[in-house]
Amino acid sequence: MTGFYLYDDATARTFEPFALTRPAGELRAGALLIRERWLATLGVPALGYVAAPHLASFREPDAPPVVVPGSRLEAGSWLVNSRFAPKLAELPASELRSEDGRIVAVRLGADIDSAALAGGAMRLESIARGGEETSPAGGWWIDEVWHLLQHLVDMLLDDLPRLGAGCDGELPSTAIHIGERRVFVEQGAIIEPFACFDTSAGPILVRRGAHVHAFTRLVGPLYVGADSSVMGDRIASSSIGDVCKVHGEVSNTIFLGYANKGHDGFVGHSILGRWVNLGAGTITSNLKNTYGEVSLWTPAGVRATGQQFLGTLFGDHAKTGIGLRLTTGSVLGTGANVFGSVMPPKAVAPFLWGEAGEFTAYRLDKFLEVAERVMSRRHLELTESGRQQLQDAYSARWTASE
Repeated sequence: MTGFYLYDDATARTFEPFALTRPAGELRAGALLIRERWLATLGVPALGYVAAPHLASFREPDAPPVVVPGSRLEAGSWLVNSRFAPKLAELPASELRSEDGRIVAVRLGADIDSAALAGGAMRLESIARGGEETSPAGGWWIDEVWHLLQHLVDMLLDDLPRLGAGCDGELPSTAIHIGERRVFVEQGAIIEPFACFDTSAGPILVRRGAHVHAFTRLVGPLYVGADSSVMGDRIASSSIGDVCKVHGEVSNTIFLGYANKGHDGFVGHSILGRWVNLGAGTITSNLKNTYGEVSLWTPAGVRATGQQFLGTLFGDHAKTGIGLRLTTGSVLGTGANVFGSVMPPKAVAPFLWGEAGEFTAYRLDKFLEVAERVMSRRHLELTESGRQQLQDAYSARWTASE
């Protein structure tokens, strides 16, 4: 069967704090995961990821496996760059797609060995056949991890009318609707009386099983994923994945899914990985008091982002304690457990436990025990492959210096 492979190039493999535990195609860009965007545009199934070696055991529901080194990618299948987020529209009939002068997808004319892509250095241009017609793809390049936030509003404005077109639910008469844009509601969503939907700046989409509690103000463009709960305060210009709990003020933020912000505390211009839990009163700063450009820790060192607004990037399984304050442009690595009354450094490495100045390594067995307990509360099992993936991440973990 014809399908597509997602290729994490060398740049995608630096998208920390997420690259330690997931391929780039499993990041949320706009309303959907990048993989889901390619599925919508190509109309064929995802066959696998070509990704970093430490992700060999990556498994998540609906996600394809990571390709075994040395296997063949079949002729006729697509190879797409997982750092490109295509628009949710059918692509033109062409074997080669490009955007901004760069190849984003190529249909393979012959089998290729995945070993040629193993290090992430190969560009798709080297696979394209000479003289082949190129069609524009339409979409957004994610050249830096913070571009997921930079492009978020534009993506949502484009995504939500397309995704909402087939929704068969209705906004109840007890809800309040301000603005002229649409509120799209899927059948099975629960919307309590006096929830306010402000679509003055963009539409809102509420998926099946989502629960919007009374007196919550939702401000578009906004996506609320299946089986998520939004509970009070103002939630604006954000993309909330499936099975999340969101309470308190939230702005311009991405929840990959299965994340918990169940209490008060402002979170803005941030990304929450899967299984993140924010303690009551956790607050992110997303604007410097100088109103200047925000810098961010990356594997290549602290870099200027060109962004005036940037909060915190929370890696998978990161957790914060009650009342934690996070400075502008912070990074919390996978499995970091941070608490205390003193603001932690801008970058906390994966699998560290403690407070500013007193971090110690999180014992792997204890971390896995907690991860298993957390997942079971959402009726999911930490499988053997999932356990191995986290063990591999623990072995490949990075350190941070500013």
